[in-house]
Amino acid sequence: MTADPVDQARRLAHARFPDALAAILAGSTAAGRATPGSDLDIAVLLPDDGASYRETIRFEGRVVEFFVHTRTGLRELFAADVAARRAVLQSMYADGLVLVDRDGAAGEARALAAADLREGPRPLAPETVETKRYGLTDALDDLADTGDLIERIAVAGFVLDAAADLLCDHRRAWLGSGKWLPRRLLAADPGLGAALLDGHLRACASGDPTALADAAATVLGLVGGPLREGYRRDWHGAIDSVAARRP
Repeated sequence: MTADPVDQARRLAHARFPDALAAILAGSTAAGRATPGSDLDIAVLLPDDGASYRETIRFEGRVVEFFVHTRTGLRELFAADVAARRAVLQSMYADGLVLVDRDGAAGEARALAAADLREGPRPLAPETVETKRYGLTDALDDLADTGDLIERIAVAGFVLDAAADLLCDHRRAWLGSGKWLPRRLLAADPGLGAALLDGHLRACASGDPTALADAAATVLGLVGGPLREGYRRDWHGAIDSVAARRP
């Protein structure tokens, strides 16, 4: 009989972190969508004499990812996630299942996380939006010009990421990567997000980039339109590669 993953997470948290102030089970397991192959994502809050780190182990046949941090470390990580416009750790705390709560520490952390999520990410600077517009415009030109199917699929992935970045900023919504990209994109704009995802799927399945290009062009229209001629960016400080300047 397969062990209950929530029970596994609770037993592991108590055994491995007896001094924890809080422990939160996040991800598909906390949401009740666990499969036999689902891992356990557990955020652990320690006193400030502890350490902040991330660690992956295997427990009773299941992969476990620990996100361990002190109170000070948690605030620093929350700030970093806000700056990155992703709020991954905030979502873990706000939406996860409480396994350990000593003296209300879990509730305090959840309240901080919820406040960040309500406020949303800070808008990108106009100069940054301009650079991202230029990068997406350039990628759409490549998408239309290349006759190589493998190159087209690779460019289609870049177009999806770049358009999602601009759309989420325009909607003041959080970004995501991996499986969280479609989730966050649909939360930011259900209609246009779905158009981007469906267009990307079609481009990869059939090689036809038309729907993806149309959806990405709509995103560009929301943020100032395509940008080619007239774009200029002066180098400041250390010189990055040209590729690094693309969104």
